[in-house]
Amino acid sequence: MPKIKTSSGAKKRFELTGTGKVKRKHAYKSHILTKKSTKRKRNLTYTALVDTSDEKRMKGLLVA
Repeated sequence: MPKIKTSSGAKKRFELTGTGKVKRKHAYKSHILTKKSTKRKRNLTYTALVDTSDEKRMKGLLVA
C-alpha cells in the first residue's frame, strides 16, 4: 500500500505536544474585533487543546 500523506490543512493548524496531545488555536480572532471586549480577545490569543473525543481523528490527519 502507498504511504498516507499528512493533511496539509491540518499541519498548518495543529501541533503535537511532547505528551502527544494536539494543540489548536482559538477561532473568532481574525476580524470584527471592535465589538469584542479586550478580555475576550486576550483569552482567544492563547492556545487550547483539542478535545479528547476529536484527538484520534486529528492525529490521523497529522501522523502519516
